[in-house]
Amino acid sequence: MRKHYLLIFSFFIVVLTAYYTAEEQPNAVFQKINEEVLNHSKAYSSLQQATSTIGHRLTGSPNGKKAEEYAHQLLEQYGYKGVKYQPFELEAWIRDTVSLEIVPKNSDNFREIKAVALAHSPVQSQMKGLIVDVGNGLENDFENSKDEVKGKVVLMNIGILPPDKTLKNLHRSEKTALAIKYGATGVIMVNGVKGGVLLTGTASVTGQLIPIPAICVSLEGGEIIREWMQEEPNLEAHISMHNISNRVTARNVIATLRGSKLPREKIIIGAHLDSWDLATGAIDNGIGSFTVLEIARVFKALKLKPKRTIEFVMFMGEEQGLVGSKAYIHTMLKDKSIRQLRYMVNLDMAGNPIGFNAFGREEMVSFFTEIGSTIRAIDTTFRNSVTNTAGLHSDHQPFLLQGIPVTAPVSNLDRRVYQCYHSSCDNFKLINKKHLDNSVRFTAMMLYALANADQLPANKYADEQTKEFLIKQGLKNELVLGNEWRWNE
Repeated sequence: MRKHYLLIFSFFIVVLTAYYTAEEQPNAVFQKINEEVLNHSKAYSSLQQATSTIGHRLTGSPNGKKAEEYAHQLLEQYGYKGVKYQPFELEAWIRDTVSLEIVPKNSDNFREIKAVALAHSPVQSQMKGLIVDVGNGLENDFENSKDEVKGKVVLMNIGILPPDKTLKNLHRSEKTALAIKYGATGVIMVNGVKGGVLLTGTASVTGQLIPIPAICVSLEGGEIIREWMQEEPNLEAHISMHNISNRVTARNVIATLRGSKLPREKIIIGAHLDSWDLATGAIDNGIGSFTVLEIARVFKALKLKPKRTIEFVMFMGEEQGLVGSKAYIHTMLKDKSIRQLRYMVNLDMAGNPIGFNAFGREEMVSFFTEIGSTIRAIDTTFRNSVTNTAGLHSDHQPFLLQGIPVTAPVSNLDRRVYQCYHSSCDNFKLINKKHLDNSVRFTAMMLYALANADQLPANKYADEQTKEFLIKQGLKNELVLGNEWRWNE
């Protein structure tokens, strides 16, 4: 009799399962995603081809245009209809020449220190000024040196040196904004990575040209300057640079997978396709953008039809001041389609994920933990380490400022990989295929769970809620420095 009941029970399980498509069974879908990526992933080969045939992907350059076209063609090859370009204008900045000489005042003696220009320094600059060391370049550092900074060239660390977890660092653009506020005539930033590594990036909070030259020297170069300052207190920095700046049009690239049951509710997964020009940007942000492209391929290959619409977005202009993602949000606000937006997933230098970040939304922690447990059951490489800290300075920022819930993978790449951030060593040699495939399969599983959830725990904040959220997360001061705080006190 017991055997008879077991057979009947088994029969009903089979029948009930038959009424549900694979898209309604996350476990089954996760397994399919896992198998598809492990057996057929194209992320590694596509990124290798792009870095070797295109090179860097600087926004506004011919290479940047090639990268936009490459992503557009890939998405079409993967079966997406109506892949579109979203054009926007920006101040494209391209470096030309730069030199830094350290000279004792009223002396012919000098030392030339290798340097790289930071965007968006002036098109032309020939200047000299006494050097003032402001340490880590935080607001307290400037305040303590306010009587010395005006009319001088400030020397400061890009990071926090020595490392101090009690201090919250600022972005290089925010440190430059402070330098300008306190009347400095030039900026020398010291990288924190050993080995003569020079770092580039924008020193502008607005994406527009700044009024003073800003350059970066290596950790060792900074040590040379500081040691000499101990012997010779009146050292001058002689900075000479020429750059190119033009108003140009760049393009975000967008592919859409229409939702099966809630097509007007939208989940965006995006990554910035652009990179700086010192190398090929394999880590920043090849691993993010080509993960998103591969996830798009996987969803098409498996014919997945989640409930909500998913937009796969390749942002350009991130390195120039989040210009592409700001343009995207501007369009959504203008046509009121932002009402449909439910979630934004951002991949920026995120590799080999071990969890997901709820970005200050406590109500999402249990959701990510539950889905993460299912992912971990498939592969224990995924540790299900859920974090809940909000931050700025990537393409999620314009969404965060509109009250949109955002998330990102918790990265688990080797420290040495990140030491090539914005530098000449950021090339394809740093790419680990297994880690890249982990990014694809784990993020694809989480994306499917978000897009197919009956109800998302986190909703869009109203404007006043957004303001309070940003204050609670300790982001107000950074946003004020970046001219992004829109609330009047």
